Amino acid sequence: MWSRIKSIVKFLYHRVVLISLAILIQLIALVSVVLKFNDYFVFFYWACLIISMIAVFLILNGKSNPSYKIAWIIPILLFPIFGGLFYIFFGGKKLSRRERRKLKSIGMKVENALVLQPEVLSEIMLHDDGAAVQSRYIQNVAHYPPHKNSTAEYLSIGEKKYEKLKEELKKAKHFIFMEYFIIQEGIMWNSILEILVEKAKNGVDVRLIYDDMGCLLFLPRNYNKKLESMGIKCCVFNPVSPILSAKINNRDHRKIAIIDGHTAFTGGINLADEYINEIKKHGHWKDTAIMIKGEAVWNMTVMFLSMWDYLRGIEEDFEKFRYKFKKESEIEDGYFQPFSDSPFDDETVGETVYLNLLNKAKRYVYITTPYLVIDYKMTQALASAAKSGIDVRIITPHIEDKWYVHAVTRSNYRFLVESGVKIYEYTPGFIHSKTLVSDDEYAVVGTINMDYRSFYLHFECGVWTYKSKSVLDIKEDFLSTLDVCTEITMDMIKKTKWYKTLIGTLLRVFAPLM
Repeated sequence: MWSRIKSIVKFLYHRVVLISLAILIQLIALVSVVLKFNDYFVFFYWACLIISMIAVFLILNGKSNPSYKIAWIIPILLFPIFGGLFYIFFGGKKLSRRERRKLKSIGMKVENALVLQPEVLSEIMLHDDGAAVQSRYIQNVAHYPPHKNSTAEYLSIGEKKYEKLKEELKKAKHFIFMEYFIIQEGIMWNSILEILVEKAKNGVDVRLIYDDMGCLLFLPRNYNKKLESMGIKCCVFNPVSPILSAKINNRDHRKIAIIDGHTAFTGGINLADEYINEIKKHGHWKDTAIMIKGEAVWNMTVMFLSMWDYLRGIEEDFEKFRYKFKKESEIEDGYFQPFSDSPFDDETVGETVYLNLLNKAKRYVYITTPYLVIDYKMTQALASAAKSGIDVRIITPHIEDKWYVHAVTRSNYRFLVESGVKIYEYTPGFIHSKTLVSDDEYAVVGTINMDYRSFYLHFECGVWTYKSKSVLDIKEDFLSTLDVCTEITMDMIKKTKWYKTLIGTLLRVFAPLM
């Protein structure tokens, strides 16, 4: 009995409950204000109508995706009293002037730290003009240059990444930088934390960034202070506030680990037990990562440090974290270009990298993604490639993690399959990997989902690679994964229940807001 009472009290004091309660109180207060203004309804109605008209004007003249605009305009027109106010609170990507200044200064620091590599670009151009065009775009827009003298190991499942990460963390002598969207206490995180604490005691500079929204259900309040007491420097990205705010739209979705500036990891794998199949949340969890060694790691080091400086409000010398590679130990394994994508620079770098690979493919494009929530531009690129004779294949989950997102994913099947795109569902469970491989020459492994949040609202990262041995490893993994997948046919799509089709179609209109 007493233990039951304690568990109830613990639940009531959980920060999710407290934050939800605070937001509910604010919504009740807002409704109360509306009712209070009932005596002046005509004036109130016209004031809200004007706000809604201004909101529609701002949306139409903004730089956001057309689908995103439509998804906001429809509810504003349907509910003019609340629609405009709701957009003011939650729409768009809001930053204060101070934050914009901070981001601008950090951006300039990134540009200065990442010295351009014209000789590497020239070398890529000798191989293929199309490859040079793609690499130049990433360098010119995201400011992350391509590198040689690097190699990669593709990690085809979470369990492999987990073991390899622990192995590399134990070798750390100078610093460990980690940045993750989700951290959850359990077998995976607890064993990694044990290594981090030991390294911090031995004088290694251990730093961790986690996204507060991503960890809201998994980490207790003030967990960052607990880590600081263990000797681990910690920053929380966008702490969840009980105040109604649009800031919750922007999240740090990156998954990065850097050891001593010479080794780095990224990919779809967070630090929680379902990613290594220690627990079964949605059947078997298939995820992937890539480990980079060599000069390309500098891009990821700068990526982490720029976020760290932004969150910490400090200015430090990035150069002291650059690893000095010996010339006699040069590596020949193609070209690597780790890059980052920010929601605040009006450049959809991740989406454009995918589009470039689709538009320039000559033989095939193979994609894995947990969500296929795409706009007209991406839909047409996939369809046009398939209609041009390119072998376009996509693997999505069979068991969903969010039913409404999966409904939108499946609502996109008909047009794509009719256009010649081959779609497969991962029958054993949930596929969370984000990979694209093309023509035995190009690949991207990273954190970028094929959805609006990843393309437009989140901080993301990936590794674009050309002519590396990992490209064929990614292709081989994709083809072997097809053995446990079910191909989606037109007959299967036609047999879908009418109400499921209707729900998917309706949800697709509001997909940019999910």
